[in-house]
Amino acid sequence: MQKFILLLLSITTFISCKDSKVNNNNDDLPKVITIEKPIVAMEYGFNLDNFTVLQDTIRNGDSFGELMTNNKVDYPKIHKISEKYKDSFDVRRIRVGKPYVILKSKDTTETAQFFIYENDRINYTVVDLRDSVNVYKKKKKVTYVEREASGIINTSLSEAILEQGIDYNVTNNLSEIYAWSIDFFRLQKGDKFKVIYKERYINDTIYAGSESIEAAYFEHNGKPFYAFEYTTDSLKQIADYYDQEANNLRRAFLKAPIKFNYRISSRYNLNRRIKYYGYKVRPHKGTDYAAAIGTPIIATANGTVVESTRRGGNGKFVKIKHNGTYSTQYLHMKNQNVKKGEYVLQGDVIGWVGMTGNTGGPHVCYRFWKNGKQVDPLREKLPTAESIADSLKTGYLDFINPKMAQLEKIVYPKKIITEDKEENIINP
Repeated sequence: MQKFILLLLSITTFISCKDSKVNNNNDDLPKVITIEKPIVAMEYGFNLDNFTVLQDTIRNGDSFGELMTNNKVDYPKIHKISEKYKDSFDVRRIRVGKPYVILKSKDTTETAQFFIYENDRINYTVVDLRDSVNVYKKKKKVTYVEREASGIINTSLSEAILEQGIDYNVTNNLSEIYAWSIDFFRLQKGDKFKVIYKERYINDTIYAGSESIEAAYFEHNGKPFYAFEYTTDSLKQIADYYDQEANNLRRAFLKAPIKFNYRISSRYNLNRRIKYYGYKVRPHKGTDYAAAIGTPIIATANGTVVESTRRGGNGKFVKIKHNGTYSTQYLHMKNQNVKKGEYVLQGDVIGWVGMTGNTGGPHVCYRFWKNGKQVDPLREKLPTAESIADSLKTGYLDFINPKMAQLEKIVYPKKIITEDKEENIINP
């Protein structure tokens, strides 16, 4: 009997231990623990958590020296930066409205360690204010995304561009590409365009503008105009726009000395008679482009400024010699933007529309010389820029073939009117 009782106690103890072991095993199972990784605030290549951060924009009256002294940077350092690094960072030319960041030490002194100045949305300058002063330039991470766009003209190119949610710079780029082929003030309803270009994004999310147009197709009055950006000199990185047959789209001279918002108020006319002078013949050897005071006047071709002065009825003017054959003159300026002897490029702003000299309203009188004789530039067959050399033509055609195929596949948007609203659909 005693043996039976002992056996029963042993079995009970075994079972209890087993249950206990099972329970202990459950308790000992590893628990899943989630460790949250701290978010590091990285910007401009710095961990901002390591500094006291001051962010602001340059205000009227701000100077680099004052910003530095207010943040405990001593004068010898300020002087060293302004003198030693003025070629890479001219402290006198910081502009109102530009963002800047000062990274200060995280101690009781809060002394400025770095000054970061945003030159534009992508490029910035870092001034290292620690023991060994240094200045260097950096760029934010930029992603390039290819975009295709198209439009049909109903009223203007600008409106057709904006309707598609396209950057307005594309309008300007298109008008410059086709400046010698298409009069954008005489577009027809139903004219069409297609473009391929890239958009820039900072840190993959912040839109930072558009790049130059890579390929374009414009249909004006039923006539097709192709344009492809191509670099003919890889060393100098010289790019221009050419058509499907490798002809340069650019002319040696622009059609007008003003880009937008002008009208021709008076043309070249050797037999002009003016009532004020008793209807006597008073030749007009220029073409007048009326525009608002302050409108930029641009050089119509590359050349050297031979005059930039004020004289009699011409008022303030600029004269440019382009080569041994051609010269141009721009009269009645409000102010000049160039000096005698300067070399200017086609499209450079050389002054602004004004009313100086003999003039009844704001305009620029554009005069054109060929072989020393004033002629009507609107009637001249002006020379074109150089086309692609025969030795490069095969490579160019191979380059544009896939882009032409890509342009062909881009569809035009088409507007339809529903009962509730007007919508855009894609016309296949």
